[in-house]
Amino acid sequence: MAKIMIIDDSLVARMSLKACIPKDAGHEIKEGNDGSVAIELYTTFQPDLTFMDLTMPGLDGMAALTEIRKYDPTARVIILTADIQTRTIERVMELGAFGLLKKPPVKDAVQAELNKALTTEKQ
Repeated sequence: MAKIMIIDDSLVARMSLKACIPKDAGHEIKEGNDGSVAIELYTTFQPDLTFMDLTMPGLDGMAALTEIRKYDPTARVIILTADIQTRTIERVMELGAFGLLKKPPVKDAVQAELNKALTTEKQ
């Protein structure tokens, strides 16, 4: 059982991602709709894994990732985005993202990243 945070300004996107996470595993899931909420929720919820949209109004995913990694350098954040340009991918990985998934998420890919994040030792 893991604590998972889902941050996306789209309710539909959050529901779609949530549907990809196995319900029988008993994971505790918290949701938020922007980067500011992500930072605040991260510090109180202390998730094992965060799925976060890159493009959101207000504080975007890159800025939120930066702040979360300052708070917890071992944070596991998987970025979800439709922007799969090489430079974007390089940038989020430089900022410390654990992984990146293309939107809309595919169940197998989400579960693979989830398993990888939960079985890889934190560094």
